Amino acid sequence: MKKIIFRKLTKDCWNFFLLTICTISLIIWVLQAVNYLDFVIEDGHGFFVYFKYTLLNLPKIMSKLFPFAVFFSFAYILTMYENKNELIIFWNHGINKIKFINFFIKLSFVFVILNLLFTTLLVPTSQDKARSFIRSSDLNFFESMLKPKKFVDAIKNLTIYFEKKNNLGQLENIYLKDNSDKKNFQITFAKKGEFIQRGGKRILVLYNGTQLNNKNGKLSQFNFTKTDYNISKFNSKTIAVTKTQENSTIKLIKCILILDKNKNIKKSINRIFIFQNCRLANLKNIYQELYKRIITPFYNILLVMMALLLIMKSKDDNNFKFYQLKIYILGFIAIIFLETSIKFISPILLKNLFICFLPFFLFLLLYVYFLNNLKYQK
Repeated sequence: MKKIIFRKLTKDCWNFFLLTICTISLIIWVLQAVNYLDFVIEDGHGFFVYFKYTLLNLPKIMSKLFPFAVFFSFAYILTMYENKNELIIFWNHGINKIKFINFFIKLSFVFVILNLLFTTLLVPTSQDKARSFIRSSDLNFFESMLKPKKFVDAIKNLTIYFEKKNNLGQLENIYLKDNSDKKNFQITFAKKGEFIQRGGKRILVLYNGTQLNNKNGKLSQFNFTKTDYNISKFNSKTIAVTKTQENSTIKLIKCILILDKNKNIKKSINRIFIFQNCRLANLKNIYQELYKRIITPFYNILLVMMALLLIMKSKDDNNFKFYQLKIYILGFIAIIFLETSIKFISPILLKNLFICFLPFFLFLLLYVYFLNNLKYQK
């Protein structure tokens, strides 16, 4: 009978957790997807790239909401059970509150493992995959960004302008400036131009124009009747460098070990190891990322225990409503602290140990509180 009762309560908490995290994540994902339209409108990426990029950001959103969903789900279900007098069933079947608390502490480890899978594996992989779509994008929506009598510089190192588009879809009176070389530049004028696909590359074919080249301060000019302008050699202004959070957890750990060996070597502050951001100058960000991935999921145990504070008082108590409100406020403060605690991480490992052990210390402190207040129960 006891197993059936616990199974029912576990199922309710789990179902409400899934409902909470999926519903809120989808709402936030839709709102963010609107903002990501800039990839199409301003940066020239195609809708297929846009869709894959936004979809792969869903795991990150769910990971961010995970602690909130855990606390809110357990607190809501326990409150509902108390209001319906269903918790009395546990006490009447010989289940004391310490056993009840111990059961849910064990259950909270399931959420810790699930959260760890998100933070250490799923989120970094999806973020790197999403960024890879941007890095490999061929700007196949670039043409729709071009507007008559408007300078467009969405592509890095290239400015393009045209006067109008004729009935054949050709651009007329075109101006292009190539700033790929910082010391030199190239300016091209053409009476007409059209985009074509050739050999898997996007080509702008120009007709009847002039090209000016500035090389080392010397100007040269030549005229042409027809020439190909390779648009695909240019990149979007979207950041394409792999960020620290897009690297795998194993890479970050290896990076920490290598940086620790080189921390006393002079002139190695900006030396790059393993990956682009594996530098002593970026050590704080790497520690913060590892803390976020490995340590913060353990706060789920503490959040479940905070929700269990709701069973310490009966709904028949005169101050029960106020007590409920305090527990909810305390839980939300803990979630805020969880999100902001990353700011306390420094480049020095020993200083970070206190922050890393803090969730376990608070867990023990709260468990001692339960024992002291329920010691009269067998």
